[in-house]
Amino acid sequence: MTPAPLGHLALTPTRSRAPKSGNGSGCRDRSGSDAGSAAVEFVLVGALLTVLTLGVMQLGLALHVRNTVVDAAAEGARYAALADNTLTDGVRRTQQLIRAAIGAGYADDVRAAYDNYLGHPAATITVRTPLPLLGLVGIDSGLEVSGHAAVEEVG
Repeated sequence: MTPAPLGHLALTPTRSRAPKSGNGSGCRDRSGSDAGSAAVEFVLVGALLTVLTLGVMQLGLALHVRNTVVDAAAEGARYAALADNTLTDGVRRTQQLIRAAIGAGYADDVRAAYDNYLGHPAATITVRTPLPLLGLVGIDSGLEVSGHAAVEEVG
């Protein structure tokens, strides 16, 4: 018997009998299939990224509120420490700055006092404001900051 040339291989039809899967009605069992998994992965990853993005944005908002209130308290203390101004002027200036930058709800609890800061007479403005946790809604009086300025004396 001589081997057949490579270009003319004889193919013999064979019939394999694979076991039927499913419930016997001819339907295939898809338990091992990956069909539809890309859509599920997209939804899960999309939801995770959305939550992560919103969390970072909320942190940015909370830091913006904190920095704005710290700056307003320091500016109010400097304003109150001027020779021709009073503590009431400093409180009003602080409230104006907070209302203009964030809103009136954040400028409700502003207090002022003269005291010593680092051994020197100083005007101190203290602001207690909500700490935003969900949008601008948050814990009332959850954030307290103070601004200090050396009192200016003339004469």
